[in-house]
Amino acid sequence: MGGCPLTCDSTGTVAVVELSEVQALMENLYGQVDRARGVPATVAWLCEELGELAQATRKGTPYEQLHELGDVLAWLASLANQLDLSLDEAMDRYVTDPP
Repeated sequence: MGGCPLTCDSTGTVAVVELSEVQALMENLYGQVDRARGVPATVAWLCEELGELAQATRKGTPYEQLHELGDVLAWLASLANQLDLSLDEAMDRYVTDPP
């Protein structure tokens, strides 16, 4: 892969990003456009990206898999924003009472 594939500081250490920060980033970058597109179209894009992740998992390189994981997370954050829900809150049950 070469270099640092994620956000790194000057020492090459990977930066930790909270789910709420992912949601805020997606809101700042694409919030207005995503809301104009609407929830049904966002769900369709999320499903398409999930399919690309499945393909990358089967046949892709680790770099391609990482890329597709990022796309799925980005579209999931966009959907959460449009639904006015928190990904942090969505994950709470896995911390407090895993299924």
